[in-house]
This record gives sequence, structure tokens and C-alpha cells, in this order.
Amino acid sequence: MKTESVNKKEWFIIDAQDAVLGRLATKIATVLRGKHKPTYLPYKDNGDYIVVINAKNIAVTGNKLNDKIYYKHTGYIGNMKKTPLSKALTKNPSFVIKNAVKGMLPKNPLGRDMIKKLKIFDDDKHCHQAQNPTKLEI
Repeated sequence: MKTESVNKKEWFIIDAQDAVLGRLATKIATVLRGKHKPTYLPYKDNGDYIVVINAKNIAVTGNKLNDKIYYKHTGYIGNMKKTPLSKALTKNPSFVIKNAVKGMLPKNPLGRDMIKKLKIFDDDKHCHQAQNPTKLEI
């Protein structure tokens, strides 16, 4: 029995206007991994490309705007930087979506290749019209 290799990649576009962050991230991670295809293999990158537009208009539930905090350590003693979600959304909304999706992908070279297929734009303009992305509903 031979294993067939399917390399056809599709392009999808997702409008993040008023979409809930967690539900959006799970949908994106599923498509990036290729779990929506019948040819899914956990050790192969059969996923598709995703273009996310209107990232600055993302929604979160509960009190996460104030309670959720992103931590970054500079490497020096006592230099732990804390950024709440509300500040991260105004400064760099694409980081918030990318960080949520990255946590749902494998933590190995396969996951690092999958996250490269995610393209995030803050407004509704993007540079991937030539790929003719199909709209994906959340």
C-alpha cells in the first residue's frame, strides 16, 4: 500500500469583524493543520493558507480585556514586561491573533512551518487578491 501525497494548497480569507478571539483561533488552527481535509496526517503539513482581515475589530468575552496579560522577559533580572490585552490590541492586533493560533499548533518544526501560512491584516485591505482566496465562515 502506498501513501498518496497531496500538496494542493488552497487560500481562505476570514473576516475577523466582531469575531470572538478563541473561536476564531480554533478555526484558523484547524485549517492550518489540515484537519478539515480527508487527507489529514498528523505528521504532514497538508493545511491551507489563511488571510485574516479586520484584525483590529476582534472581540473577546468576559473581562479578558483587563484580566488577560501577556508576559515578556528581557533577559535581565527584574525586567518582566507585562502587557494587558487591551493595550496589545491597540498596539498590535495581529500579535494577539497570531499568539492565540500559535498556542494551538504543534510545538515543533512542523508547527513553525504551519504558522508561516497565516497572513494577518489590521484592516480590510490585503495583498493576496491574486491567489483568489475563498471566504471562510466562522
